[in-house]
Amino acid sequence: MNIETHLTNFKQEIGKVIVGQDEVLDLLFISILQKGHVLFESVPGTGKTSLSKALAKTIDGSFSRIQFTPDLLPTDITGLNIYSPKTHEFELQMGPIATNVLLADEINRATPRTQSALLEVMEERQVTIDGQKIEIDDPFIVIATQNPIESTQGTFSLPEAQMDRFLMRIDLGYPSREEELNMMALYNGHYPTEEIHTVFSKEMITDLQSRCSAITVNHSTMEYMLDMIHLTRQHPHVDIGVSPRGTLALMHAAQGVALIQDRDYVTPEDVKYIAPYILGHRIVLSIEGLTLSDQKTVIREIIEGTEVPVEYGVPRNEL
Repeated sequence: MNIETHLTNFKQEIGKVIVGQDEVLDLLFISILQKGHVLFESVPGTGKTSLSKALAKTIDGSFSRIQFTPDLLPTDITGLNIYSPKTHEFELQMGPIATNVLLADEINRATPRTQSALLEVMEERQVTIDGQKIEIDDPFIVIATQNPIESTQGTFSLPEAQMDRFLMRIDLGYPSREEELNMMALYNGHYPTEEIHTVFSKEMITDLQSRCSAITVNHSTMEYMLDMIHLTRQHPHVDIGVSPRGTLALMHAAQGVALIQDRDYVTPEDVKYIAPYILGHRIVLSIEGLTLSDQKTVIREIIEGTEVPVEYGVPRNEL
């Protein structure tokens, strides 16, 4: 089965619950290919929970949801050892983090201490409880949601270290009027989540991930990426630029773009397309009061200001 068929089947199943989000599904598929986590930034009610549940079903995986609140504790996420009166011993009770798809809903409503409970498992696929390291089964993907900070009270900005561990940040946005009408028809009288079928076995996902990591990135394309990254560190409105972890994330995501285009090599146009989703949440602006839209403007300036290698002059087709 070729990659186009895989992607079509993936979109067809999740399309049973989500209307008009083809590009978002492309990006989500790329995240799976590169074992990446996704941060959705949008207002409540745009289908993020349905999307996450549908994703878990397509990969034949388990699903957990954590509603982040100011009183949520780190152990509410990871789990803890609880004393059992029957056995007179401490027994490990794993938290909701022991899953394949974890929805961290409204993550910016929890305190930074609680948010940081996700750091280890997002990076290393393991969690440490009372000194004991416990591995989390693959595939494992965190889908976090946050409301736009500039329009919401009672939120806590995610620490830079936390943001850096998300492969992508995606603005889900509102559906169009026509898409919303189709959504109403879709949910009129039945629950389409129950109709979703498995698309990938865990072995198939592993195979696709191996294919993705084998995509060629030539030297001139690497140089192009580095030029873009270094501009984030030199921009006058950027206090903290993209980290080396972000450099690797950009390369890996570009490999994912190439794979879903059924190519075995990355072009600068792949990089240019995916860069806003990879770089935007990894910079810290130097001027207080600038909004998310200002951040996007800065990233757009950086991308447009990076010279494309001369041997790649033809834009690729849109996804």
